Amino acid sequence: MVKLRRLGGLVLMLGLGVALSGARTPIVTTAPPVGGPQEVSVIGVFSDPHGQHGVMIEGKRDKRRVLMLVGAAEATAIAVPLEHVTPPRPLTHDLFLTLFGRLKVGVDRVVITDLRNNTYYAALHLTVDGAPMELDARPSDAIALAIRAKAPVFAEDRVFEKADRLPGGPAGPGERI
Repeated sequence: MVKLRRLGGLVLMLGLGVALSGARTPIVTTAPPVGGPQEVSVIGVFSDPHGQHGVMIEGKRDKRRVLMLVGAAEATAIAVPLEHVTPPRPLTHDLFLTLFGRLKVGVDRVVITDLRNNTYYAALHLTVDGAPMELDARPSDAIALAIRAKAPVFAEDRVFEKADRLPGGPAGPGERI
């Protein structure tokens, strides 16, 4: 019961913060690109008053940020492990990670590879029987798995560059999930 209440509180938690105030479309802070993918930190999951949800990533090398819009379920799938909440029953990504473990599949890393037509793309890098395997994945699913597996998340510089060119203006303050 306490875990359910905490999970409910997680979804309603306020506090967008100065860096994200008014985000509706991806926000990027600019810095000179260095080239190649860089490791990113998943800063948090946010929602705005209109019900849109996003996940904020920040480059560890140059501190550029991108807010990627995601669905409500995807936002929850990322927010739960970020906030160290244990649901009473496994969520889909928990089930996948359990299955990976039993099949001896390792999650090595996630790379957010591109942004095309307002859609982000990612690759999930796995190790299966000692051999590398790469799977196409939605960034939200890949990030949810990476956080649970404690695997690093990377983003190609072109993702930051393309997100910086997306149109959009402030939509007012939002809440952090």
